[in-house]
Amino acid sequence: MNIVVTGASRGVGYQAALNFSRNRDHVVFALSRNEAGLKKLLEKSQSATLVPIRCDLADLQSIHAAVKEIEGRVKSIEVLVNNAGSLLLKDFSELTMEDWKEVFAVNVFGVAELTKQLLPLLKRGNLAEKKGVHAHVVNIASMGGIQGSLKFKGLSAYSSSKGALITMTECMSEELKAEGIRVNCVALGSVETEMFKQAFPGYVASSKAEDIGAWLEDFGVHGFSFFNGKTIQLSTSTP
Repeated sequence: MNIVVTGASRGVGYQAALNFSRNRDHVVFALSRNEAGLKKLLEKSQSATLVPIRCDLADLQSIHAAVKEIEGRVKSIEVLVNNAGSLLLKDFSELTMEDWKEVFAVNVFGVAELTKQLLPLLKRGNLAEKKGVHAHVVNIASMGGIQGSLKFKGLSAYSSSKGALITMTECMSEELKAEGIRVNCVALGSVETEMFKQAFPGYVASSKAEDIGAWLEDFGVHGFSFFNGKTIQLSTSTP
């Protein structure tokens, strides 16, 4: 099985890629703009089938280059985990247009562009031959993007982008279902990661990245059998 995980240099993406790579039948493409983190992942996995690729989702040419490298190695993709994210902690009254663009460039536009460019490979996937499912796209959102959930000061741009990603997931699932591609979203609550600690110093997260990574590995491979166009709220609290 061929798998792509973005934001794989740390946190949830790192743990998800690590879990996927433990199955030596998987070829795992680990994407991130943090090359040092990717090197650490490769050393930890000790897998010959884990392929680190530098990719900045805010840079169109970087996405093109990453997709070209993937296309040069495999003919299909079965699982795509769009995990990479940009979190900006800044009061709404201080946000600039550039701030909004920076967050949405990674959390929304980059997800859309990478998924679109990988469509030919996703259409040729073979996740479940008997069910006619070629591939499963998993978008990682946040409880902050769920309407009615508790919101935090300073996360207007981040939470808004995750709300957009949730709605985009629903639209993508409708348009791609005829191609045998299923698309779901996972809204995470608080997870103990570097990004979370930087944003909320002293706050105790309800989940560990290792546990979420293991859950995503299973959901990526099997979740398409139960869900399509859905947002799963993976949280014991709000958020």
